[in-house]
Amino acid sequence: MRVSAHATEDESRVRSALDLFLLNSFDKGKCTDTDKYVESMVFEGYHGNPITLFSATIKRKPDTKAFAAFVRPNMTPEDVELLREEMPDRLDDDQMFHLRFDKQAAFNGQIKLSSSSDAIIVKVKIETYPKDRLNAGRIVEELFG
Repeated sequence: MRVSAHATEDESRVRSALDLFLLNSFDKGKCTDTDKYVESMVFEGYHGNPITLFSATIKRKPDTKAFAAFVRPNMTPEDVELLREEMPDRLDDDQMFHLRFDKQAAFNGQIKLSSSSDAIIVKVKIETYPKDRLNAGRIVEELFG
């Protein structure tokens, strides 16, 4: 997961939006403090403005399933339908499933898909052995469909 906080944004609000996903991506009670999972880096924007990039990685399979179990039922029916339609396009050749969520909605406790580049960007690695896009698609359907 990654999200950027531009100079005009309150970093704590952006972090709070990211935390919505992190706090709900671990077995209940395992994550009460997201600081140990989040890395931040400051970059200089095109006009010299600072941009803070927050990123976090969830590695354990149960935590990834908890993420999907949180996201899917909290999406609107319209977003679920959109996700179903776009699933093949969101799964790349490396079996990475791409999602973008609205930062402002997440800050308000809502899960809303976004097509904006200024969003919470989530990449979910779908592992299959051997590598099989069709089987990966089935896993994505199970998790998010």
